Amino acid sequence: MSDSSRVKRSPSASAEARIIALANQKGGVGKTTTSINLAAALAGMGKRVLLIDLDPQGNASTGLGIGYDARKNGSYALLIAERPADRLIKSTETEGLDIIAADTDLVGAEVELIGLDEREHRLKKAIAPLLDRYDHILIDCPPSLGLLTLNALVAANGVIAPLQCEFFALEGISHLTKTIERVRRQLNPDLELSGILLTMYDRRNNLSELVAADTRSFFGSAVLETVIPRNIRISEAQSHGAPVMAYDGRSSGAAAYIALAEELMARDSRKGCL
Repeated sequence: MSDSSRVKRSPSASAEARIIALANQKGGVGKTTTSINLAAALAGMGKRVLLIDLDPQGNASTGLGIGYDARKNGSYALLIAERPADRLIKSTETEGLDIIAADTDLVGAEVELIGLDEREHRLKKAIAPLLDRYDHILIDCPPSLGLLTLNALVAANGVIAPLQCEFFALEGISHLTKTIERVRRQLNPDLELSGILLTMYDRRNNLSELVAADTRSFFGSAVLETVIPRNIRISEAQSHGAPVMAYDGRSSGAAAYIALAEELMARDSRKGCL
């Protein structure tokens, strides 16, 4: 992967990037999978996309083919060392999609952030110079509501909350929506819930149907129409360091993430965000 500090702004780039945090304090809900594949789907639509891997596990970096030896300068350096953001960007094999990978040191960032000035605003300030280079900036958050996720929520315009179609899923989303409201009141009045995304949906499973129905009943139009199915191709793609569209573009998983990108673009267009 080459350093993409040489990458110039795409002619299609809007005046200012739409920043979306993908967050849920519950792990295993498809958050990172959605980050990777939504970013790739948007890039496939001709959009200029940056994915910031803010999860110390670094799975989004792995899923886009960024090896451990290429992660020495990434999101930790961005937040803690205050390295210029444009020097930390790496290109990926997906045209139009760049990444700021997760440093191996990111695991200690939560503790280090506590003692820093304006600790909740460091990501927002760090990526400000990139806003005219990209159409979309996606932030893959860790599975917690700590300072890393808080930085993402302060920097973002919207939040996509993946929700696995399993028992107890709604409880976690309720906590997240309350956090979003607190951040909106105290730190970022522009933050909104862009959508709740049902993931790992299995039509053969009655529980999936029940969770989906309960979620739509409780949250209404906040729930995205697109549903991400259980699909082995999605998991296989990540093990090969590629988005599912590149691994098997004819799979149901690829079709679902393309539909998700189209739905989000349509929602943003109706809101006048594009």
